[in-house]
Amino acid sequence: MRFIFLCGGALGFAAAALTGWLADRSADRILLDAALGCLIGALLFRWLWSVLVDGVRDTLLARQKAATAAAASGSQP
Repeated sequence: MRFIFLCGGALGFAAAALTGWLADRSADRILLDAALGCLIGALLFRWLWSVLVDGVRDTLLARQKAATAAAASGSQP
């Protein structure tokens, strides 16, 4: 989880800084926007990661229940 948080923050920082630099903003405004982009990117990636992990967990549980039900119905004559 920490790795995803750091990657999201780094990507948000880089995207906001690059956008500000390409828009010819002043250095103080670029760094402020990049800091906000870092925070927003980190929180967004954390949320997306939790959604992804929950989806994988639900899928694995559904497959396990289906396999158990198939085995149980196949073992009874």
